[in-house]
Amino acid sequence: MSNSHTDQLKLFLERSIVAKRELLQDTEQLKAFDRAMQEIIICYQQGGRLYIAGNGGSAADAQHLAAELVCRFGKERPALPAEALTVDSSTVTAIGNDYGYDHIFSRQVEGKMKQGDIFLAITTSGNSPNILRALEQCRSMGLTSILLSGHQGGKAAALANHLILAKGEKTSTIQELHIVIIHALCQCIEESIFSEYG
Repeated sequence: MSNSHTDQLKLFLERSIVAKRELLQDTEQLKAFDRAMQEIIICYQQGGRLYIAGNGGSAADAQHLAAELVCRFGKERPALPAEALTVDSSTVTAIGNDYGYDHIFSRQVEGKMKQGDIFLAITTSGNSPNILRALEQCRSMGLTSILLSGHQGGKAAALANHLILAKGEKTSTIQELHIVIIHALCQCIEESIFSEYG
């Protein structure tokens, strides 16, 4: 029985390694990451804020990213303004109750975001209705949006200003790549904005 458990672990590790190597060699996605990073750095340099959203595991990733930015990632430096739109249970349940679950992010985008802010959507499928509505709201308000997705980006790919794809075959593999991308994003921000800090 223990061998089958070990085999499962090896399978997950192999899938993760293959997907990471593919991303490492995907020039198009590396350039997409660079373009998105430039937008985020400019946003912060000009006093903007980052708003992040996702469902399920992607909601946890949104909160993870916000925590790294507000607290710190790899160095002591001033806090950065970032908010995961999943954490306010009263707001999320009120919107869900009054308008429907599909509106829980778009309503917050409408109420909280201003010109110069960035919305970062995390969705492995690219087809989550509440993410689609939030991206549509960004478009209607002229706000910059970044999509971190899987496969081909789903319906959301056509709505975001910037698309970064993690092309793993399994949702779990895509989520693992998303965490790597999120950590790289944090490192790039700290190096670019806080280079004078140790």
